[in-house]
Amino acid sequence: MRLLSLLLMAGVAIAQERPRVTLENSASKLVLDLAGGALTDFQFKDQALNPFTWEERGSAAAPRMRGHFLCLDRWGAPSAAELKNGMPFHGEAPRVMWKVRARKPNEVEMEARLPMAGIEVRRVVRLADSAAVALVTETVTNTNPLGRVYNMVQHPTIGPPFLDETTVVDANARKGFMQSSPLPNPEQPAVWWPQALKESQAVDMRRLQDDPLPAVVSYTIDEGIGWTTAANARRGLLLGYLWKTSDYPWFNAWRHVEAGKPFARGLEFGTTGLHQPFPVLIEKGRIFGRPIFMHLDAGQAQTRVYAVFLMKVLQGYAGAAKVEHRKGRLVVSGRGPGELVIETGGLLEGVF
Repeated sequence: MRLLSLLLMAGVAIAQERPRVTLENSASKLVLDLAGGALTDFQFKDQALNPFTWEERGSAAAPRMRGHFLCLDRWGAPSAAELKNGMPFHGEAPRVMWKVRARKPNEVEMEARLPMAGIEVRRVVRLADSAAVALVTETVTNTNPLGRVYNMVQHPTIGPPFLDETTVVDANARKGFMQSSPLPNPEQPAVWWPQALKESQAVDMRRLQDDPLPAVVSYTIDEGIGWTTAANARRGLLLGYLWKTSDYPWFNAWRHVEAGKPFARGLEFGTTGLHQPFPVLIEKGRIFGRPIFMHLDAGQAQTRVYAVFLMKVLQGYAGAAKVEHRKGRLVVSGRGPGELVIETGGLLEGVF
């Protein structure tokens, strides 16, 4: 009986184990969770610090929002009618099982089917040979017999212990607005990164302590390449992203506090900056001249790319002023003297 009980307990543990894919090189490891497709772990091998500890509450083995997940076919809530029919918040991509199509030592190709949306998404993740940098390519295909509007937002979400009161977020974001501002013109009043407003008082969005408001602020990017970083100098780590603004014209900053402490920060970049159902987006059209939804014709595919990377920083690091790709090197210019540099081994050549 005791043996049977142990076997049953082991069976439960196996059934609840989440299927994962791990990519490794000499410097780092990167983990993707097939239950929802999220990037749930990215860390240096000699520094046990994972920025992607945040996860939505729920069954440990169920597909759900964790770490860096993909919002597809929408960002935010469905309409009342769509919700009644079962469409989840942020779309189906983080709520379905992903499958591995092909695997190499430093590369994985994976895919997911979103049955309600009528969309397929295929992702290729390539980890550099010897650096903590990965290139992610995602292709979205409309399998519906008719065209449709959609949105695609990357939702990197950092959590403790990497996220604390000292963590600083930087970006080359520009003009923005608070999601809490009322419709039909939430872009009034406008703000400029890193500033936001709470009851007419200025708020620095680079930092988070015990007050998360305004919780979501969306900004445009004027340069051809967008970037964001989060750095914890006390713990010696910087996380960064690089993407094409033609792919993702919006940067959306989300902040969340629990028990008076920083609990989650979203470093979100995507095709929309308005956190509303499609009927509202279609009626609004554009904000600051930028699109807030995309169209995918019947059978059409669209491909977007981004890079994610880690760098080590010293005590006193004040944050990033600029991120750029220069001839096989990722270069982060700091707010003080000096630069941080990664040799990418040609991974990003021809992309950025």
